[in-house]
Amino acid sequence: MKKYQKNALFLLMILLSSAMVYAQSKRNDGDFMYKSETTYGINFNTNAGLIGGINIKHSRAITPTMYHYFGLEVVNMRHPKEQRTTSRRSGQTFIPGKQSYLALIRPSYGREFVLFKKEAEQGVQINALLAAGPTIGLVIPYYIDYQYDNRTQRTEKYDPTKHTLFENVIGAPSVFTGIGESTVAIGGTVRAGLQFEFGSFKTNVTGFELGITADFMSKQIIIMPLAENKSNYISAYVVLFYGARK
Repeated sequence: MKKYQKNALFLLMILLSSAMVYAQSKRNDGDFMYKSETTYGINFNTNAGLIGGINIKHSRAITPTMYHYFGLEVVNMRHPKEQRTTSRRSGQTFIPGKQSYLALIRPSYGREFVLFKKEAEQGVQINALLAAGPTIGLVIPYYIDYQYDNRTQRTEKYDPTKHTLFENVIGAPSVFTGIGESTVAIGGTVRAGLQFEFGSFKTNVTGFELGITADFMSKQIIIMPLAENKSNYISAYVVLFYGARK
């Protein structure tokens, strides 16, 4: 794990711990703002491309300022060395040296602490979140269309000992080509974040969440065999969400 990632995670945990103490000290203030809430979000993170994944979260009230929630998130993890390029033979794109896709499925349980309440139909609410749960990693083979000679072209799983000439790659089919051959890797996830909720209606909520997620897998995942791979993934993330409450 890089030093700046450790420092960022440590700082965020301190801030969240302080925020939770503050929220706990105010847990009996006011009435319940809502009994339950369900949100749906799009994830953007530092280990993915343009869009990292999707999630769903359901919260239920414990006290006026504390909620417990169950979440489910599916995200794509990229290797930092991935660089999409265009085949000179076909004009199609592929990723040289990529052997596997990695999709992480994260069911989690957490606590949500209301730091600053908003009025029923205006303002901004700020919550602190802390969650943990298992991680299920789907390792999906990366297929390429490879030209062996003028008459032989095959769609095969990328093999660094066999497909040595990237100029012979025609392109890459979709991820669904290899999804039936996926293998599973197991691990765990911890998540810490701050959530900013907006909305002009009492029963609807929109906003964003930012924070850090750490995934600890039981084994090293080979995404690009010709580069350094790892078993732990630290991601800074932003989630844009929309949902309903009652």
